[in-house]
Amino acid sequence: MNQERGRKVKKAVILFWSQTGNTEKVAKSIQTGLAEGGFDTTLLRVQEAEEMDFYDSDLVCIGAPSYSWHPPKPVDDYLKAKFNKYKKEGRVKINAPKIPGKNALVFCTYSGPHTGIREAVPVGKYLGQFFEHLGFTVVDEWYVLSEFHGSEENSTLGRMGNIKGLPSAEDLKRIRESARNLASRL
Repeated sequence: MNQERGRKVKKAVILFWSQTGNTEKVAKSIQTGLAEGGFDTTLLRVQEAEEMDFYDSDLVCIGAPSYSWHPPKPVDDYLKAKFNKYKKEGRVKINAPKIPGKNALVFCTYSGPHTGIREAVPVGKYLGQFFEHLGFTVVDEWYVLSEFHGSEENSTLGRMGNIKGLPSAEDLKRIRESARNLASRL
């Protein structure tokens, strides 16, 4: 067991799916911040995380982009498979009682060429529900405005204005600091 100043070091896993790199940048910033806050961290793409057990971590962070108000199919398939596995094991309980010390953080990248963050919020709520049904406390949902790669029009003319280059270095720094602060609260 890792010890830091006589207490157990908390474990966090940061799971993500990223097509263009936006969500991966956010995931790496979260990992850095949590590590700075004293967590032992693991960063995994959902495609690499089939065998990991959510219950082995004090904090599970899950991130995905918003695609037409939904997470990408690989993320949805991954979470449904994990949920069904835990249900068969009897870990999904009626009334979803909270398990002390088991927490989740949801993060979602979005471009918002049409209506902005309102397109991303359904994804965050959907992802969070998987963890609440497993007894985890969803400690926060983070929504990160990001460039719409591959479309000049969607990156410059949408309701959010010019979002090229987002998330910026300053955005990623704020995310890292927020993750460090979260680590100190858990």
